[in-house]
Amino acid sequence: MSHDAQADNSADTTARPAAASPLEAAVEAAVEATVNAGDIARLADVGRAAVSNWRRRYEDFPQPVGGTASSPLFSLPEVEAWLRRNGKSFEVSQGDRVWQRLRASADDLRLGEVLGEVGAFLLYTLRDPDGWKRLSAASDLAVRLPRAVAEATADLPPRAGDATQVEPGLLRLVAGMAERSGAAGTFEFLCERYAEAHSRRLALTRPDLVALMTRLACSGARTVLDPACGMGTLLLGAAGAAGAGDDVRLLGQDANETVAMLAALRLLLRGRDARVVPGDALRHDAFPPDRPSDGALADAVVCDPPFNERAWGHEDLVGDPRWQYGMPPRGESELAWVQHCLAHVRPGGLVAILMPGVAASRRPGRRIRANLLRTGALRAVFTLMPGGPDLWLLRRPEPGERQPGAILVADAGDDPASVEAAWRAHLAKTELPPGGRTVRIIDILDDEVDVSPARHLSPRVDMRGFPAAGERFREALAALAGDMPDLEVLTGGAAGWDVSWATVAEMARSGLVTIRHSTLRALPADAPGSEMSGSEMSGSEMSESEVSGSEVSGGEVPEGEVPVLTADDVAAGTTPSRWIPRAPGLLAVRRGDVVASAVTARVVAGEGAVLGPHLSLFRVDPGKVDPEFLAGFLRYAAGGGRPHLGSSRVEARRARVPQLPLAVQRTYGTAFRRLLALEDGLREVAAAGEALARLGVEGLIDGRLRPRG
Repeated sequence: MSHDAQADNSADTTARPAAASPLEAAVEAAVEATVNAGDIARLADVGRAAVSNWRRRYEDFPQPVGGTASSPLFSLPEVEAWLRRNGKSFEVSQGDRVWQRLRASADDLRLGEVLGEVGAFLLYTLRDPDGWKRLSAASDLAVRLPRAVAEATADLPPRAGDATQVEPGLLRLVAGMAERSGAAGTFEFLCERYAEAHSRRLALTRPDLVALMTRLACSGARTVLDPACGMGTLLLGAAGAAGAGDDVRLLGQDANETVAMLAALRLLLRGRDARVVPGDALRHDAFPPDRPSDGALADAVVCDPPFNERAWGHEDLVGDPRWQYGMPPRGESELAWVQHCLAHVRPGGLVAILMPGVAASRRPGRRIRANLLRTGALRAVFTLMPGGPDLWLLRRPEPGERQPGAILVADAGDDPASVEAAWRAHLAKTELPPGGRTVRIIDILDDEVDVSPARHLSPRVDMRGFPAAGERFREALAALAGDMPDLEVLTGGAAGWDVSWATVAEMARSGLVTIRHSTLRALPADAPGSEMSGSEMSGSEMSESEVSGSEVSGGEVPEGEVPVLTADDVAAGTTPSRWIPRAPGLLAVRRGDVVASAVTARVVAGEGAVLGPHLSLFRVDPGKVDPEFLAGFLRYAAGGGRPHLGSSRVEARRARVPQLPLAVQRTYGTAFRRLLALEDGLREVAAAGEALARLGVEGLIDGRLRPRG
């Protein structure tokens, strides 16, 4: 049950809130918990759109008690009471109950500090379970607990001020959750909730990029450093990729004191050998490479640094020994991070660092890029996704080693993990997969020193596909002739065409055609987080039970969703490629329906889709009207023919159709269908021809194709 329709049908379902202990009840009474719309949706196991509909449709839905107009907060007890009163099934998990208590105990600006104190408490219970068992029964717990926690967690980053006092009842709730889920699992759950609540403030590295970076750089490493570690996501990934079990040493630093604390706790609660220090690594390096006692050199460095920072310390760091490849320009903070990472890795060690795409080509940084290439430090640049970021893979040169003559550039396309195969092939000196290329360093050392993969790669195509592209073009060209209908030219006028005509509206009034219009004004997925209002989902004369099947796409229907036919699908003659949540009032399309947009009309061949925005449906009486015949005249009107240029719903109803016997209609319908297939074939030939020409030009230019003979 994940959407509004299912939620509204659950009136006879018994609410099943998690049973609260007397202690939990006491804490709830002392601290009023609040929830946002996303929390309510999660509790009730519905979509966010369902919560929005509840707010509009039910006058007794709880009023906001805080937050903002765009992100209101509601009282959790009031929401629970409303759900129970209206028969909505819901369940507040132990984790969510603890999270709501925690979030209500501090404002948003201090929430991270409170979470850090909770994590320190969990680390204390993990390291001294007997001490916590004795202390939990003490009457002066609030007085004695802070000291006990501090003594057991002395290896945590130092805090600038006094520790935030967390209400003992909340800590008991946390301890109870840890008994079931473990200290590390409990803290990870709370960190996930914290990251969701502060998604605009926290820049977390995507899990797939974490896995890629750590696999490339950290295999076999015994010491890994992240100088801009955030909440420790890359260090956690490095611990698994290093393959050294608990022996790997994890070092981290972050300018944000709160997230540095959270990173340390995430690592230490897993029993990792870790040291995380708060502070700006560029200005106040916690692991200077010239002081081995402070960390020495790492075997690998991974980093997702802040981008486009102008106040990174340019004036204060002139002449810094880390700038072996050149003084970073004021607007090139990313090149400062690159050199910082190289200065902290041992000779022969790897650095994997995310970079904005423009860092590969900006003119102010070309001197540093040139030096990175000449010394063999820069080994590969990968474009991970359109618009960035890029992944730079560097290796600190070893004294006296022979420098490479080329670097690897690759475009990951839709699969960031694909660049790993390119890197492995590059190391093995085997054939690179599509999307990768080795480029001679001497060819890059020009006035631009541009290491962008896009500069050195043709579009992501495989020239081995050139013969297949030619065959596709020839097949599409040959198919055109078969789509041409055999039409007779009448020199004596339109014989047999002196028949009565009727508009589509008149045909509808006589029962020959049923006309329906889409109930959707826009697709919910057009904008992230957009919600479909009740008015957008109403007005259909078909029930939800008609929306079923998956013939239209040939794949499985996502649970709770249905395919939607859009105007683009109708224009291109393709099956639906979009999905929307299943809901009441959607208009289902049947095989043989004529679907019309403002520019064309087609007969639907599949079933299971619903009608998308700005489309109309014409369902004919098959014993009296041929659908292809009707579609041909609707296309004529929509395409600018007489009498109504720029057709709309109203004008489509005014399109004129000759009243012919059904057998005659079918012959005309066949001709209309073949002419439409001819139009589609022309587009296919054009696309195939363009692809063939593009492949040919690119292959001739980069030497992967040559003329025969």
